[in-house]
Amino acid sequence: MQPSTPPALLLRERGVQITAQRLAVLRVVSALPHATADEIAEAVRTEIGAVSRQAVYDTLRLLVEKGLVRRIQPAGSPARFEDRVGDNHHHLICRTCGRTVDVACGLGAAPCLTVDDDRGFEIDEAEVIYWGRCPACRTATQASAEDPPPSRPPGV
Repeated sequence: MQPSTPPALLLRERGVQITAQRLAVLRVVSALPHATADEIAEAVRTEIGAVSRQAVYDTLRLLVEKGLVRRIQPAGSPARFEDRVGDNHHHLICRTCGRTVDVACGLGAAPCLTVDDDRGFEIDEAEVIYWGRCPACRTATQASAEDPPPSRPPGV
């Protein structure tokens, strides 16, 4: 979602009825990029009060259909949602803590973003997820490897 575009206007432009719940979901997705549906539901409840998990799931599905929210589903992870739509960006995900960040489209030959044989498909999007360890987890791993083992009391 563009910071200068009010959520109500975005909904109206896409022909979506404006409700407090839909506005809250859009605001939360903008504030918490890459959040899961359950995390979004919890934040929406904090903002507007009682709302069912199913209502949040239904709202997210509608917002994805209308192109206002993007759904990504990394392997072994629940679906995550972001409001950065309309560009071809990818994601870095930490294998240790799950931190997810946006990165620009890949460069160079690998990973290949153009298939050798499209088998007749008209390809309009490539979804790439880079996996690794974030700087904080790398630092924590290095620090724990450098810590001396705990000393043992005499006689043990």
